[in-house]
Formats: sequence, structure tokens, C-alpha cells
Amino acid sequence: MNKKIVIRIMMALAFYGILVFLVVNFYDDNPANMKWEDREEFNRQFISELKVNNFHFEQALQILGKPDITEAKLVDERYFQVLFYRTQHMKSDGFTTQDECSYLLFINNELKEFDIASQYNGLEQLIIKYQQNLPVTNTNID
Repeated sequence: MNKKIVIRIMMALAFYGILVFLVVNFYDDNPANMKWEDREEFNRQFISELKVNNFHFEQALQILGKPDITEAKLVDERYFQVLFYRTQHMKSDGFTTQDECSYLLFINNELKEFDIASQYNGLEQLIIKYQQNLPVTNTNID
């Protein structure tokens, strides 16, 4: 093989290796910078791996970014927060609706429950459920 061709191939491989290194180490894979399809898939995969009582409100904001919809209420010195993140596409209208989301319920900043929004009966129902100490419904986002 011609020596020039070998040198060019080696240079191209070196350039490719440097490019891969830079992307892997310096590209910020922030959900806010993703296309909506990628963000939806990222949210769905991340939420499906969550563990109740082992994830906090600040982590949700840091990892998943700003929620699409939120609800919050203070009851008996317990702060109930529900964050909705888009995890499924229903219709292309430019708006994210609750039925296109999965919800995460935090009580005093600790994750207590998560599921697809079709299983969400409203913040008041969750408050009643947790005031009565009913068993936590385990979640499945797939």
C-alpha cells in the first residue's frame, strides 16, 4: 500500500479517536438540551429504574431537569410535591399534557411513589392515602 494512504488512514483514526474522547468527556447530556423524543426516552428509562425512599427532590431536578408539570401542597407539616415528566407521546400539538407524563411523588423531598400519569388520581387523593398510612403502590413504568 502507498505510504501516503497509510499515513492518511492513521491520521483519520487518530482524529476520530480524539473526537470520541472529547464527546464522551465533555458533552453535557442534559435533558433540557435533548430533542423531545430523546428526552422522553431518557425520562422513561431513568424513572423506571428509580427506587422509592432512595431518591430526592433535588436529584430529580438535577438529573431530569425542570418538570413539565408540578403540583405541591403543605399538609400537617408534610410537604407533598408531584413532578410530572413527559414519558410518552400522545399527539403533536406543541403542548405537554398530564396524560403524556409519568409522575413522581415526593413527601418532604423524598420519593414515595411514581407511576404513569393515568394512575394518578390527584394530589388530594395521594395526601389522603399517605395520611391514612395505606401501603405504597409499587410502580412500573414500562
